[in-house]
Amino acid sequence: MSPAVVPPLGARIRRARLERGVSLRALAREIGVSASLISQIETGKSQPSVSTLYAITTALGISVESLFDAREATAAAPAAVGAPATVLHALAAFAADPGRRIGPLVGAEERERLELDSGVVWERLGHVPGTDVDFLLVTYRPGGSSSGSGGLMRHAGTEYGVLTSGELVLTLGFDEYTIRPGDAVSFESTTPHRYRNDGSEPAVGVWFVFSTT
Repeated sequence: MSPAVVPPLGARIRRARLERGVSLRALAREIGVSASLISQIETGKSQPSVSTLYAITTALGISVESLFDAREATAAAPAAVGAPATVLHALAAFAADPGRRIGPLVGAEERERLELDSGVVWERLGHVPGTDVDFLLVTYRPGGSSSGSGGLMRHAGTEYGVLTSGELVLTLGFDEYTIRPGDAVSFESTTPHRYRNDGSEPAVGVWFVFSTT
């Protein structure tokens, strides 16, 4: 599967919102953003930041893991007349559900990928059915941050991460830490936090985020 294919994240958020009977304005009020931003995210005109994405999933009572489910994309794929077989194969590979096992081996070219606003890329490294964990290769591009507005985020669960290259600054509550290659972090995600890359090179690491939603 081509890692360049990005699943229709906005359409998936919209479906979850409608299934729960939440209006666009109500969701916007709940997470403290404008209704126009939610609309732009749902129509694919804008990508959420990490903090906004977690705020949306928390408000809707869904896991980030579920947003890698792209059944909508596969439903639309047969209608794409003349679409290359490789593209259709890539869309079919996103036909996930919570019971779909990803692995035990996931090649570098087979990762499902979400590119978020504010310079952050998530690549899904695997999934074991029945678990609520995001197993991710995370890249913060130079100047990238988990919050486009600079605010701190908080969400249910715990997270563990180890940086493999580059440098990140972690703001955790009232403290600030510089994370360098080989450094690891672990904390309750309900603690207000933010990651940012102040350097000139991408910061790359492996993260496990355990959800309790």
